[in-house]
Amino acid sequence: MLQVLSHRRYRHLFLAQVTALVGTGLTTVALALLAHDLAAGQAGIVLGTALAIKMVAYVGIAPLVGAYASRLPRRTLLVGLDLLRASVVCALPFVTEVWQIYVLIFLLNAASAGFTPVFQATIPDLLDDEGQYSRALSLSRLAYDLENLLSPMAAAALLMVMSFDVLFLLNGLAFLVSAGLVVSVILPSPQDAEDEAPSVWRRVSHGMGIYLKTPRLRGLLALNMVVSTAGAMQIVNTVVYVRSALDLGEQAVAMAFAAVGGGSMLVALLLPKVLELVRERPLMLAGGVLMTLSLYLGLFAPGFVGLMVLWFLLGAGASLVMTPTGRLLKQSCHPEDRPALFAAQFSLSHGCWLAAYPLAGWFGARVGLIETFALLGTIALVSTALAIRVWPSRDPMALEHDHEVVEHTHRHYHDDHHQHEHEGWEGPEPHRHPHYHPAGRHRHDFVIDRHHLIWPR
Repeated sequence: MLQVLSHRRYRHLFLAQVTALVGTGLTTVALALLAHDLAAGQAGIVLGTALAIKMVAYVGIAPLVGAYASRLPRRTLLVGLDLLRASVVCALPFVTEVWQIYVLIFLLNAASAGFTPVFQATIPDLLDDEGQYSRALSLSRLAYDLENLLSPMAAAALLMVMSFDVLFLLNGLAFLVSAGLVVSVILPSPQDAEDEAPSVWRRVSHGMGIYLKTPRLRGLLALNMVVSTAGAMQIVNTVVYVRSALDLGEQAVAMAFAAVGGGSMLVALLLPKVLELVRERPLMLAGGVLMTLSLYLGLFAPGFVGLMVLWFLLGAGASLVMTPTGRLLKQSCHPEDRPALFAAQFSLSHGCWLAAYPLAGWFGARVGLIETFALLGTIALVSTALAIRVWPSRDPMALEHDHEVVEHTHRHYHDDHHQHEHEGWEGPEPHRHPHYHPAGRHRHDFVIDRHHLIWPR
């Protein structure tokens, strides 16, 4: 897995990701403690609302950035968003009212909503080899898992010698380091198949259209719901369960967060080799089953050790779903459509979190934590069953399909779908002119695009 780090540009981007993640992990713990300080017994509600606002920013901003990411300079965009995140997170220590948390969380995550899809869509352009890209995805997942494991442990150690407010300032420093690492490399220009300027709605809806018309991605969307329900229970209610139900201290909260990272990290380490032998579908569905099981185990009101085991299983299941996600997205679109499709995944998956966060916070506070385990476990069970149904067990890349007669205009190369005569005025490829496609039937790797608008049955 580490061999992919020999690629200099990817290595710098990976280190930028790790640095930002470590800082964000410190803020996750600090934000939970800040909510507990400001709202005491209502901390679950405050966290649930704050994280729902985070998801509103993600769902609303990511498609817009993804729509225009192919026309924006990547390095300038990523660095600017890192600097914005640094400035916002440094304001969190000065918060004195709950509403101020909400405002700053929206600004912080509006910047993250622009940063993450562009960052993710850049990696396949750096690593053309499928094996290298798979290892990069696992390494990226491992970075998230190490953050989940090590950041809470680091937070627990730092909290022994400093106030949790300092953790926000350390996160700001991490964003500055991340920006410096991005500046240190030249990133490839994004590919764009169009030379005309389509409408805002067309750009925003393009990635969503590809996503929702592709069966394997509809299955991924259902599994995203499982990840969000399990993750929301863990993120929102860990501090409530540990501090209020178990009457333990801040260090125990950090250890419980770390247990999730331990399970996720173990799976991320094993998955590259497994993916060489097993397709994504059975592994990702197994992750959905494991997360559902972990939520139902919460009905037994576990003690601290039991909670650590439960969270470990939850982290392992989430990693089984999230690690191969980039492979599915890459398989399901052309290179020029990657920013839009990654943005669609980012937005739709966080739409699931938008529903799960307030549900976990408000239901846990108003009804009870055990009942919340039952509700979210049932949602995860139904979503896993839906993923099994909509994602065909036989899912080959190459599909035989029919083409109807069509005449249209767009920029193109003379590939398998563009074999036609020229009069000499059309100019060098890629060029744009009216052209005709006869009816026919053929077989090739199938993705949704302007020539393939419906998935073949």
